[in-house]
Amino acid sequence: MSSAAKTPKVPLAGRTAVITGAASGIGRAVAIRLAGMGCPLALADHNGEGLEETADLVGVPVTIKQLDVRDRGAMMAWAAEVAEWAPAPIGLVFNNAGVTAIQSIAEGSPEDDEWVTEINFGGVVNGVRAFLPILLEQNSGAIVNTSSVFGLVGMPNQSAYCASKFAVRGYTDSLRQELRGTGVSAANVHPGGIKTDIVANARFHSDPRGRYETKDEMTASFAEMAQTTPERAAEVIVDGVERGRARILIGADARVFDILARVTPSRYYDVLERGQALIERAQDRRRARG
Repeated sequence: MSSAAKTPKVPLAGRTAVITGAASGIGRAVAIRLAGMGCPLALADHNGEGLEETADLVGVPVTIKQLDVRDRGAMMAWAAEVAEWAPAPIGLVFNNAGVTAIQSIAEGSPEDDEWVTEINFGGVVNGVRAFLPILLEQNSGAIVNTSSVFGLVGMPNQSAYCASKFAVRGYTDSLRQELRGTGVSAANVHPGGIKTDIVANARFHSDPRGRYETKDEMTASFAEMAQTTPERAAEVIVDGVERGRARILIGADARVFDILARVTPSRYYDVLERGQALIERAQDRRRARG
């Protein structure tokens, strides 16, 4: 499906928005952007303190829920609460909560793999199942699920993350076809490097290239390489939903990943590795200059 493929356009201004992973990063930025459009907000995250901080920033009617997206029962109960609370029809359900574990397949922790897949994919499934009946009943709104550029290509030491994000991509594409003929749409979001805490919060076992001995070193490098702010990501997401895009690529790096996956589907990592080496040498030179 082309990144320009269309789903029904969704007017978001003034409509209720549901966002998971709203305590920080992209989720918080989307909440703030939609608040500027007069959208009441239903926000969830496992991080209650971060949720309260987001709620303090938005200045619109807001309800928050500290929950684990892996808990299907909690998600279903929250959807019922939101449906009763919502001051306006739901325009957007943004299943955005996500984590990663950095480890090899041969030596990694199965429990950490399960943690990643249950949150990244299971959380999306739970969010869709909880809120889709509400959207279908009102016959309008968009379900937007966060995949990744790692849902376009496979990367070493990110097997569980890639698997979960490929799964989100396939699940959402399938959902979109099921929604043909309704007023409800579904879209995938594929962020590239976004300046968030996902690496800082990762479960770290080993660096795929042996460059970083600690998670702190890898986190610092990621922060330096990530080119897109959460605020810019939020702008692209909201615009993409309103325009009816089925796939929303965020950042120049996301477009590069997309092209490579299409043009050289079995050799993209060779190209990416060479590009990564050039970036790291440039970083080293900047550090050396102080």
